[in-house]
Amino acid sequence: MTDAGPLVLLIEDEPQMRRFLRAALDAQGLRLVEAPTAREGLAQAAARSPDLILLDLGLPDGDGLDLTRQIREWSTTPIIVLSARGQESDKVAALDAGADDYLTKPFSVPELLARIRVALRHAARGTGGEADIVVGDLRIDFASRLVFVRGEEIHLTPLEYKLLATLARHAGKVLTHRQLLREVWGPNAANQNHYLRVYMTQLRHKVESDPTHPRLLLTEPGVGYRMRAE
Repeated sequence: MTDAGPLVLLIEDEPQMRRFLRAALDAQGLRLVEAPTAREGLAQAAARSPDLILLDLGLPDGDGLDLTRQIREWSTTPIIVLSARGQESDKVAALDAGADDYLTKPFSVPELLARIRVALRHAARGTGGEADIVVGDLRIDFASRLVFVRGEEIHLTPLEYKLLATLARHAGKVLTHRQLLREVWGPNAANQNHYLRVYMTQLRHKVESDPTHPRLLLTEPGVGYRMRAE
């Protein structure tokens, strides 16, 4: 473990899970701070300013969803939920509360580490301004609001561009239907899922090599969409 590694706050009440994650994260040079309760987790998040938070939903003194909402009132630190709750409704609730990602227990260490890398890259990009985003054959030039596929500029309507840009700014992160509708169409469209389906179909026909088997704009069934992250 090195002092230069990213600082991860683990809010988890199960000692066995904490030992398992401590070993996995230490081996990758990540520094770890542990909190077994929601109250201590909130205090550590405020005091230590971690680079990433791993959060269990079932805490002895409170629900992880409420803790996520509390942290989101003042912090944009990436939050990855680790939970035994595997229903679509649980995932949607966590993401709508402000979590960046959701892993259902049991999970593999390689998958967790991949999700952590994506979250840390996204957070670093968010502090560095609107640099171009390149994913596969797609390049988005935010400064000029231009989109290129395999080097060729493509035409997008304003709403198509806004939807694509929103997904790109959160590449690797699942965005729920409600989150996307609020961001792109506004709060009054939060339940108009058909808008999203229509525009996602149009976008895939413009940016995917095979729109029927998308490799860039991915569906999370029952939850929402995400853009693949390199």
